[in-house]
Amino acid sequence: MRVLKRDLKGEEGEISLRVESLDDLWHLKHLISPGNLVFAQTQRKISSATDKLRPEKAERRTVRLGVGVESVEFHTHSNWLRIHGVIKAGQDVGSYHTLNIEVGSDLSIIRRWRADQLQRIEEAVAESNRPLVVMALIEEGEATLGALRQFGVQTLSEVRMGSGKGSGQDRRSEFFEQVAAQIDQAAAGDAQVVVAGPGFAKEDLKKVLDAKYPDLASRVVMDDASSIGRSGFQEVLRRGAVERIAQNSRIAREACLIERLLEEVATDGRATYGIREVGRAADFGAVETLLVLDELAKRREVEELIERAINGRGRAVIFSSEFEPGQRLESLGGVAALLRFKIDPA
Repeated sequence: MRVLKRDLKGEEGEISLRVESLDDLWHLKHLISPGNLVFAQTQRKISSATDKLRPEKAERRTVRLGVGVESVEFHTHSNWLRIHGVIKAGQDVGSYHTLNIEVGSDLSIIRRWRADQLQRIEEAVAESNRPLVVMALIEEGEATLGALRQFGVQTLSEVRMGSGKGSGQDRRSEFFEQVAAQIDQAAAGDAQVVVAGPGFAKEDLKKVLDAKYPDLASRVVMDDASSIGRSGFQEVLRRGAVERIAQNSRIAREACLIERLLEEVATDGRATYGIREVGRAADFGAVETLLVLDELAKRREVEELIERAINGRGRAVIFSSEFEPGQRLESLGGVAALLRFKIDPA
């Protein structure tokens, strides 16, 4: 993400951004709320004055519109963010329109900004300067590739050993070469790679990488995992290989925070969870770090809780619901806090 313009008067104002990755679209989903005003270039059907009786002659033109946001839609498997609402500035004011925001798009957001939202933009800008981390999980005859995103792990591809004619060794060699080629494609540039899995298949894959892709092999870290697929990704994250590569990655920080929270809860330490309990801690100025699930962050009572925590010198971390740390937070109600000092029960 790149900040193109920042024009704030107090908490109100305009921030213009350039979308540079899928992660940025995910951040925007949680930065844009109903009632905001968003400007962006878009395609809209325009009828000329002479063609009012022939609407089929309307042509699509590129125009810049300001849309009063009513809904925001984003799916991690897609490459766009849809912002739907009423046109407030530009062509056809008062009509409904949907802005389709993609990687490479520029947009301006006018709203009242909370401190945690401004911090989120700063973190997104910093994350964009860090190398991509690709995880390759492999066992005999099957492999799964994923890219570490700020919202979790995005599955890139799955490879299975073919059952065609020929010796088993021939098929096995072809399988490893195919997996190596897909890793090379996914880890273009300076991307870092974690190769993990049960058994010896990962070592055999590393030999192929050493022989055919020496530059890529120099960026590979080896680790263990008892399985592949989604559960394997979660295991690799817990084991810390990714954290060693990307110490400041968002998902790694979330994993560390949720582990610390659960330890404190288990020992009746400096932690609490639930909106009412966390709100009480915020009233005492005891909240050091507020943990909030992204799906709850736009609720009015949760927004107010975030402001109270920040005003009490705490910080807020919004967890992605797409991956394990957020799912573990959801099991606690989606709102929790690490505390500066313990609060006596009410």
